[in-house]
Amino acid sequence: MIAPGAAGSAGDAARSAGDWWGTEDVCVRFGDTLALDHVWFRAEPGRVSAVVGGDGAGRTTLLRCLAGALAPASGRVRRAAPLATGYLSAGSGIYPDLSVAENLAFRAAAYQVPPQQARERSGELLARAGLDRVGDRLAGQLSGGMRQKLGVIAAMVHRPDLLVLDEPTTGVDPVSRADLWWLIARAAAGGAAVVLATSYLDEAERAHDVLVLDAGTVLASGTAEQIVAAMPGTLTMASERPAGEAGRRAWRREGRWRVWDPAAVDLAAPDLAAADTVGAVAPDLQDAVTVAILARELALVPAGEESR
Repeated sequence: MIAPGAAGSAGDAARSAGDWWGTEDVCVRFGDTLALDHVWFRAEPGRVSAVVGGDGAGRTTLLRCLAGALAPASGRVRRAAPLATGYLSAGSGIYPDLSVAENLAFRAAAYQVPPQQARERSGELLARAGLDRVGDRLAGQLSGGMRQKLGVIAAMVHRPDLLVLDEPTTGVDPVSRADLWWLIARAAAGGAAVVLATSYLDEAERAHDVLVLDAGTVLASGTAEQIVAAMPGTLTMASERPAGEAGRRAWRREGRWRVWDPAAVDLAAPDLAAADTVGAVAPDLQDAVTVAILARELALVPAGEESR
């Protein structure tokens, strides 16, 4: 079931303190594949929520549900009204044979934004994103970073209550990433609930809260600090991958091996001692997400049968 929110016209209606958008026990199936498996998610006005996970995790499926482009098989989706929703798909969502200005004018008209307001909003956002000098250029002639910035501006030009962005920063240069994050922060500061899918965990740490998906299931949720604090066990660092059981719980990062132990670590244990263990490591979000995925995999794969 899809339940539209009570918001009025795009972005100009007052946002109630009780407004939120998200999913409640949602399942989505594509044939025999369960793309989302009883997913609970909540995005609140004025906050950025990051959805992370690998390929096939269900990120795009979740975002499509929030944007109203996909109906779940079961559960409930609470979403903003269509004119109060901004959506950027995994592509840039722009028309390559229209100019930058024409793309924004068309999008604003579709969302019933008066022409004068549309020009003012577009001009301000284009200037801040460094696109004010390319307004007459065909969108298809823009660089990848410019196209992504234009796509985000087009999704937020009507000041939506809910802004849904599917990997807006993937493959762009660092300067464009900074500009994109300014736009994202600007939308949240204006009161929008911003939901973005990203494969960059350093970006996820900038969000107010994080949802970690794997094969359609929720592995972790909460603020980055809460997810790290909830990580079970301890981490150590080794110069080589440990042998034996410890090797199943190790991964390479920054030239060394992280070794996770679900319980307390005995640095004198034979496997770790032989691997030249450096010592305990304070985990960050990347470590916590890796541990969550690893713990799930190890629970599904019996010892001795894992792929090396």
